[in-house]
Amino acid sequence: MEENKDINIYDIAKLAGVSIATVSRVINQKGNVTERTKRLVEKVIRETNYQPNIFARGLGLGTMKVVGVLCSTVIDMYYAKAVGTIEEELRSLGYDVILSCTGNIKQDKLNSMEMLLSKHVDAMVLIGSVFKETDDNSHIERIAQRVPVVLINGFVSIDNTYCVVCEEENAMFDVIDSFVKIGRKDILYLEAPGTWSSISKMTGFRKGLEAHKLPFQEERVLSAEKDMGVIRSAVKDFLKLGLPVSAVCASEDLFAVAAMKVLIEKGYKVPEDVAIMGFNNSLICECATPPLSSVDNRVVDLSKMAISILVDIFEGKTPPQKTVIPYEFIIRETMPRLKKRN
Repeated sequence: MEENKDINIYDIAKLAGVSIATVSRVINQKGNVTERTKRLVEKVIRETNYQPNIFARGLGLGTMKVVGVLCSTVIDMYYAKAVGTIEEELRSLGYDVILSCTGNIKQDKLNSMEMLLSKHVDAMVLIGSVFKETDDNSHIERIAQRVPVVLINGFVSIDNTYCVVCEEENAMFDVIDSFVKIGRKDILYLEAPGTWSSISKMTGFRKGLEAHKLPFQEERVLSAEKDMGVIRSAVKDFLKLGLPVSAVCASEDLFAVAAMKVLIEKGYKVPEDVAIMGFNNSLICECATPPLSSVDNRVVDLSKMAISILVDIFEGKTPPQKTVIPYEFIIRETMPRLKKRN
């Protein structure tokens, strides 16, 4: 009989009605398992023709699990920090990691997920809201039918999928509220559109304006790709309109820094003339001149929480489908008279 490549250790545990840890003990012949449970697990293994993946064979309970980690790219600082944190956490637990960089095309994401399934991963971690499509998330649903999925910084309501998110909509609302409270109402907003994260931030931006009875003006929203030259050109074109600007907020730190450089070149003083707030609290904030204030969406904590959720799943527990981690304001020299918030 040929090996059944559609079955993994998570399926065996589910069919046998036991935890993955128990299946591991049976496979590796280690630990205390009752004879009745052992026979049950072995029966399921025979009936499904399950073969433990090559990483798991001969390993003990703490090291037998293999986790697939997907991100669109490791060039992006946010994703790189998440990948580094996740890999370190999994390695400390004795888990094996397979990393796949998928790009942004939906079919390529699905192909990468299918590739990881073929390698018998026991779970997948998807980094970033880029994995949540605005219309159809059947690619995640298809994978979650086979292995548990943890999505970082995005939310989908799919069985066997667990999401860890930051309150990005509320964070952007709070940025606008803070600007208005220090008298900065002529706000320029910069974003990289198209992801669940950017949509959440835009919603917070709009709600912030509405709460203070400020009009939403399309010309004050600049959408661009993540390229310093493209962003700078967009800001220069905006300034040619002659509209006043007393504050700048952005969906990512790169956009805020690019805008700040142009404004300073044009004679604006920061923060005296223009207050500026980034998003992500990446390394670029401290390298900027002046150092950039930013919303810390706590990517390290999000990543650690994702692994904590995986451990719960492997131990047979059922985590909540959505876990929310609060943001934090990191105030540096681009924001005047603003207290640090938790």
